[in-house]
Amino acid sequence: MKNRLSSEFIFQLFALLIAVIVVHAVYVGAIRPSADAQLKQQAELLAAGTDFTPERTLTVVIRDFEQEACFILLIWALAIMGYKGLRTAREGDLLQRSLLDIPEGTSVLPEDAREFSRALEALPEQEQDYLLPRTLLSALQRFATTGSIQAVSDTIKENCEVESDRLDSEMSMVRYIAWAIPSIGFIGTVRGIGDALGQAYKAVEGDISGVTASLGVAFNSTFVALVLSIIIMFCLHQLQLSQERLVLDCQRYADKRLLRFLVAH
Repeated sequence: MKNRLSSEFIFQLFALLIAVIVVHAVYVGAIRPSADAQLKQQAELLAAGTDFTPERTLTVVIRDFEQEACFILLIWALAIMGYKGLRTAREGDLLQRSLLDIPEGTSVLPEDAREFSRALEALPEQEQDYLLPRTLLSALQRFATTGSIQAVSDTIKENCEVESDRLDSEMSMVRYIAWAIPSIGFIGTVRGIGDALGQAYKAVEGDISGVTASLGVAFNSTFVALVLSIIIMFCLHQLQLSQERLVLDCQRYADKRLLRFLVAH
């Protein structure tokens, strides 16, 4: 368990580092130069008195630092969820395997529990850390110790509930990112409105270009942040749904493949 947590922590750090490098490189190399060129062209047309409507292209909408930070957090959150989703899928594959080879009609006594445990202990170390093998092994050990079917049932239920709580707690970082992205968008809004107010005297003199540019920053940052938070929340709910299904399927697997074969003295 400690090795898994440490490897996951290292993965998250590298995912954040890669997200920062990739997104910043794209912004410096493509997005900001393109947006600046468009804004410069529009300013020249306005200065020349040309009658036209400025276009808000994608590069202009996402050019500011707040949007860059939001995209970094988005990629980081998606990487974390992808890592957890891959593990959930691998654990789900075990549900299609016969981890306990108990023939139909067989009665499993407490003294037989050790024999069936060997098949679970022979699994690769990585698979032994998955929920289903851990639950089945704990159930067999409890049955060998107590000989109580009710105790085995309680052990299965307890393991699944603990796993469900653990999976939910591990989503705290993603939930924080989902909260942080709109907050960064609102920071951009405050910054843009503050800049617009600082140039209000120019608007009184008839030059509203600075005010409109600052208001554009304000609204663009909020717009992008809200869109990205919607994407993260959708992916988060899909991941949580798959994790909840995994826990329920593991409990059902243990009941069907083990619990109904147990016979107490």
